[in-house]
Amino acid sequence: MSNTPHELAAEFPDKLEEISKLKQENAHFAKLMEEYHEVNRDVHRAETNVAPTDDLHEGELRKKRMALKDELWKMLSAVD
Repeated sequence: MSNTPHELAAEFPDKLEEISKLKQENAHFAKLMEEYHEVNRDVHRAETNVAPTDDLHEGELRKKRMALKDELWKMLSAVD
């Protein structure tokens, strides 16, 4: 299991300008981004045993993080 944080800036380093722009101009994007960071923190805390959880719950958190990341990517990809 990886315990490397999956911060959006590290996940999409070539989209930093778009992330900043959408975060300021699109409330839905900003909300999804906030939710992503919360779930990402929960996953990282579980992986590092700061807040241990069972494997099922950790797996569900990972799936949620991936779904949010996919949705954020779709929005980022649509920016010109």
